[in-house]
Amino acid sequence: MQIGIYGSGTTSSSAKIVKKILSDSDIQSFTITPKSKTKQCDCVIVLGGDKGIRNYFHRTFDSSSPVLGINEGESGGFLAQIDLKEFPSYVNRLKKQNYSVEEVPRLGVKIDGKNVFPVLNDVAVFPSKSAMLMEHTLSVNGEEVWHDSSDGIIVATPIGSSAYSMSAGGPVIFQDSTVFEIISVNSLNINRRPIIVSNSSSIEIDDIS
Repeated sequence: MQIGIYGSGTTSSSAKIVKKILSDSDIQSFTITPKSKTKQCDCVIVLGGDKGIRNYFHRTFDSSSPVLGINEGESGGFLAQIDLKEFPSYVNRLKKQNYSVEEVPRLGVKIDGKNVFPVLNDVAVFPSKSAMLMEHTLSVNGEEVWHDSSDGIIVATPIGSSAYSMSAGGPVIFQDSTVFEIISVNSLNINRRPIIVSNSSSIEIDDIS
């Protein structure tokens, strides 16, 4: 069994603890770097709690390996659900592959026609200066949905629906839903509401001014 360890923003001591626990159970591990091929992993362990998981998914296109998130403190997380001190009790389950995998969609993003790393939570487009309205046109699958003036626009995944988009008035979406939500934030159009689209949709935001 081969396990990759990702620890952006974490202490090296935590990574060493995880490596030793795995080694004591005869499990091989390596530290993930920008050049690592995570397809070779049976599992990826991400240190740093929810922030670490977001960092990992925002920095990799190749995310087919299952991910286990670990909090280094004692406070629980939303995405990282076990603490470092609990990790030894999970090693046997990892070794026997006695776990379930929950698939989550990400947003593929292009800016000015260039691919950037896909996102786990949301994409937010706002003016470069605060206290300014942003004009924009939203199209879904090639059809114009609206031309609007608002504070900005958010496109969120089901996981991201409980973050920024919720505070902007969007609904919370069940994680297994195959949809994205789009919110025009504080639109001048009082009838403007968040919309839900299939996660296979092509979403374009242009004519931004």
